[in-house]
Amino acid sequence: MKVERIARDKVRIFVSYEDLALRGIDKDELWRNGKKVQELFWDMMETAYSEVGFEVSGPIAVEAFTMPSEGVVIIVTRVPAVPPIGDEEEELDEDYDDSYDFEQPQVTTFKFYDFEDVLRVAFAMNGEHILCSLYAYEGNYYLVLNGEEELDQNPNLHYVLTEYGDASNTSLAFLQEYGKCVLTEQALQQLNDKFAKPE
Repeated sequence: MKVERIARDKVRIFVSYEDLALRGIDKDELWRNGKKVQELFWDMMETAYSEVGFEVSGPIAVEAFTMPSEGVVIIVTRVPAVPPIGDEEEELDEDYDDSYDFEQPQVTTFKFYDFEDVLRVAFAMNGEHILCSLYAYEGNYYLVLNGEEELDQNPNLHYVLTEYGDASNTSLAFLQEYGKCVLTEQALQQLNDKFAKPE
């Protein structure tokens, strides 16, 4: 479990699927608000208080975003005790919806278990201008393409990527939040320029 205070009245909490499994909670149970889920929530609030000084007092808004292969991001916001009126009240009601979709930029992600495999892709695509970024997370590397059009414009790219890596459901938001950005923009070209052996 990771807790980050992102504003005076707001914290972001990441709970991995491993954390849920240790508590005997299936990811589908998160939306049922059972006893285990309630216990998990109050444990999160205690952790938020002890680690970042975030104390729950009064009404709160809870947003939950599922990351397909990592876990759940939960954002808890303290809201005014007296609800506003008019359009602002409608916006406040929307904040309480904990199951809406988490919109992401259109990206395509590939996972590599070894940096050498990323280099092999870079060398194979030598000279190609491909918009992509490289992230590292827990010993693995993630190449994030700026949209599927990169695959459409480079017919050999998908073949090379799947030869050395695997398609991944890991989201860009997750990598930006919990991973380390290694290279931005044309990551493959930068790797080729830095590591290619002279002929």
